[in-house]
Amino acid sequence: MFALLAWVGICLPRIQGATRVDLDAPQPVFGKWNNVGPVSFGNGQATREMASVDEARRFFRVVEHNVRNLNALLEPIRRANHVPALGCAVIRSNRIVGLGAVGLRKWDVTNTPVTLADRWHQGSLTKSMTATLAALMVEKGEIRWNSTLAEVFPDLASKMKPQWRGATLEQLTSNRGGAPTDLVPGGIWTELGRFKGTPREGRRRLLELLTAVPPNSPPGTRYEYSNAGFSLGGHMLETVAGKAWEDLLTERLFVPLGMTSAGFGPPATPGDINHPWGHNLVTGKPVAIPAADNPPAIGPAATVHCTVADLARFAAFHVAGHNEGSTLLTRAAFLKLHTAYPNNENYAHGWLAVDRPWAGSEPALTHAGSNTMWYSVIWLTPARDFAVVAVCNLATVSGANPGATATDAVVGQMIQEFLGN
Repeated sequence: MFALLAWVGICLPRIQGATRVDLDAPQPVFGKWNNVGPVSFGNGQATREMASVDEARRFFRVVEHNVRNLNALLEPIRRANHVPALGCAVIRSNRIVGLGAVGLRKWDVTNTPVTLADRWHQGSLTKSMTATLAALMVEKGEIRWNSTLAEVFPDLASKMKPQWRGATLEQLTSNRGGAPTDLVPGGIWTELGRFKGTPREGRRRLLELLTAVPPNSPPGTRYEYSNAGFSLGGHMLETVAGKAWEDLLTERLFVPLGMTSAGFGPPATPGDINHPWGHNLVTGKPVAIPAADNPPAIGPAATVHCTVADLARFAAFHVAGHNEGSTLLTRAAFLKLHTAYPNNENYAHGWLAVDRPWAGSEPALTHAGSNTMWYSVIWLTPARDFAVVAVCNLATVSGANPGATATDAVVGQMIQEFLGN
């Protein structure tokens, strides 16, 4: 068992005991907070970022509990699926109760074991983070769910194809905005990959290129999974706020949740194996790809990285918020994010709402993420106050996907272990 001492966030009084873990192996200790400046409650009231464990006793009850070491459960799954590494966290009653990471940062480099401090690329799990940022900004009155592209970008409205002008933030963050799944036609993806400006400037270029041609379908009429749609939605948010999406997400979401490991793009330093490398499956063997990623312009759809414990913080935030709300977002906002639209293939805002026998009285919420070199999956069951996240540093472009198979097996095992289903 790992010894666990509670951390307490002033902005998140119900998320207790989540990630201050002392391990025998030499690695950073979770839970050392630095004061990065003032932040605000959802109602605009100023507060400090975090309370230290000692100081927190003045504000909240500090809880000590144990976290189950999941490594013995993860390793057989890793070996059976021939993946370099796996990580997992399990949340019950708003606390991490299981945590583990096994395998190697780089395939066949035996002196590079993964640790709980390692950061993993989360791919399209970023979509739910962008949608959460949208909800935060809507509740502060900075933007509306029905704000349109033409309203936010009046200088471009006359150049947009007419159907694009009425596309809303709500449609773009629920995959109903008319944006295509594939950006290869017209060479847009290639151009974004070669773009030398800032990520925000790249999103402006994406907006110009995409709205110069008709949408795949009239916005609001049809589901189509789209990285481009979420990227346009993120560009709406950063344009209204006057600050890059990466900075907004950090300040509005990562800092209040204490997600100190969160960043963007591949987690490892180029040329170093200080964090896991992503891998592709070629001729049956994983091939390490340390630096490749989606174009930065696609950030709001798919570029966040973080530790498995910080991903668990995000999961716990959504489970607790769904049931009770939080100081950052009302319960109504969480329910909007989590409720699938009719005839939308179970898609809500960055979440799929699906019925599962083990989920209890409400649908389970899930999403997967991959940039073809990593694979992550998240499952929430608010009715049972449970969440599980699983990550892998291997995926594929086509054919078999051992990363998906392995993380699904991890989730299934954790449901059996912690819910008994």
